[in-house]
Amino acid sequence: MTRSESARSPFRRTVRRVLRRRGALSEADGAVPSGTTVFAEVPAVANLDPAFLAALRRAAKDAANDGVEFRVNSGWRSPAYQNQLRRKAIARYGSEQEAARWVATADRSAHVLGNAIDLGPFEATAWLSKHGAAYGLCQIYHNEPWHYELRPEAVLHGCPPMYADPSQDPRLQA
Repeated sequence: MTRSESARSPFRRTVRRVLRRRGALSEADGAVPSGTTVFAEVPAVANLDPAFLAALRRAAKDAANDGVEFRVNSGWRSPAYQNQLRRKAIARYGSEQEAARWVATADRSAHVLGNAIDLGPFEATAWLSKHGAAYGLCQIYHNEPWHYELRPEAVLHGCPPMYADPSQDPRLQA
């Protein structure tokens, strides 16, 4: 049975419904299966902004020529997934203010809009750190070397200065 046949199986659909009722999030919410690349057709990748995804795929092809593979740790997320991450961050860091240094609210998140991706491994982010501006791909936050967004103007002018963390990003302010 192929992966796509198994994804359509009644058993898998039933399991996904049960997990959703229990609060577990699925690929449909943006959960990323292990080993996912920017070429995968899962919602976390497929729901990214088309121009952003095209730039990521161009960069990934060129990085592959250098022996580097881009693996997706997180891409597009549903609001439910983003809210779950936010709740977990508040529990982990002890306050909304500290959580804001790592996780945006669903109504402000670039991930929910399909405009952000978290990549790995280190070799991929190191490659993008060096070459990303040529594709308009920029690291946005000093504290998140895995988080990239599309900045088309970077192709001509380089990436803009980074924010210390998401709590400093004016786009995320209420």
